Amino acid sequence: MEYFFIPLVIIALVILVSCINIVPQAKEYVVERLGSYRTTWKAGVHFKAPFIDRVASKITLKEQVVDFDPQPVITKDNVTMRIDTVVFFQITDAKLYTYGVERPIMAIENLTATTLRNIIGDLELDETLTSRETINTKMRSALDLATDPWGIKVNRVELKNIMPPAAIQDAMEKQMKAERERREAILIAEGEKKSTVLVAEGKKESAILDAEAEKQAAILRAEAAKEAAIKEAEGKAQAIRTIQKATAEGIQYLNEASPTEQVLTIKSLEAFAKAADGNATKIIIPSEIQGIAGLAAGIVESVKEPEKKTKAKKAE
Repeated sequence: MEYFFIPLVIIALVILVSCINIVPQAKEYVVERLGSYRTTWKAGVHFKAPFIDRVASKITLKEQVVDFDPQPVITKDNVTMRIDTVVFFQITDAKLYTYGVERPIMAIENLTATTLRNIIGDLELDETLTSRETINTKMRSALDLATDPWGIKVNRVELKNIMPPAAIQDAMEKQMKAERERREAILIAEGEKKSTVLVAEGKKESAILDAEAEKQAAILRAEAAKEAAIKEAEGKAQAIRTIQKATAEGIQYLNEASPTEQVLTIKSLEAFAKAADGNATKIIIPSEIQGIAGLAAGIVESVKEPEKKTKAKKAE
C-alpha cells in the first residue's frame, strides 16, 4: 500500500502544481474550459481546474512594431512606386485578439497594403512625396477602425520608404539640383545687391561727412575772420583812444605849465610842418604864420652861426 500511495501523492502534487499559474506584468492569458472560452487572467496568481481548463493563448499587452515589406502602389497620375510601412499597434482585448481573426499580423499586413493603395490612388506623385503626414494619419485612422473588432489598437503608421521608379528618381534629382543652383544664384545675387547697397550707403555717408566737415570748416573760418576783424577794430579803437588820451594829457600839461608865446609859436610851426608833409598840393599859410616863420628862421640862423665858427676853428 505504501508503494502504491506514495506515487499517487506525487501525481496529485504534480497535478496541483500544474494548476497554479502566475501571469506576469503586461500579459493576459485566455483560458478555455472543455474547448469554450471561460475567462481572461490578468497579472497575478491563478488556479485552473485540472483536465478541463487550459490556457488557450498568452497575450502580450505591450506596444508592438511590425515592419512590412515594400508594397507596389499606383498614384493618380499612373506612376508605380514601392512603399514600405511600419505599424505600431497594441492588443487591448485578449479575447477578441484570440478569437477575432486568424493570423492577426498577416491580416494587419494585408489591410495595410489595401488601405495604402486606396489612399495613394487618390494622390499624384508630387502629393505623395510631400504628404507623408497626411497619409500616415489617414492610414492610422483606417487601420484602427478596421482592427478594433480584433481587439487591436493601431497607435501609429509610418511610411518608411517611398521608392519611385529609377527614371523618376533621376528626374527628381536633376530637379533638386536645378533648384539648389537657382537658390544659390538667388543668394549670390542678393549678396551682391546688399554689397552694392552697402557701398552706396558708405559713399553717401562719406559725402555727408565731407559736407559736414566743410561746413564746419567754413563756419570756423568765418568765425575766425569775424574775431580777427573785431580784434583789429578794437585795436584801432584802442590806438585812437590812446592818441586822444595822450593829446589831451599833452594839452593839459601845457595848460598847467603856462607856456610862453614863443613855445606856442614853435608848436604851431611843428604842426604846420606835419601838415606840409601830407599829400596836399596847395597849402594856404596865414599871414601871422609867415611872420612867425621869419622869426623862427632868424632864431635858427642865430643858433647855426656859433656852430659854423666852432667848426672853422677846428679846421684851422
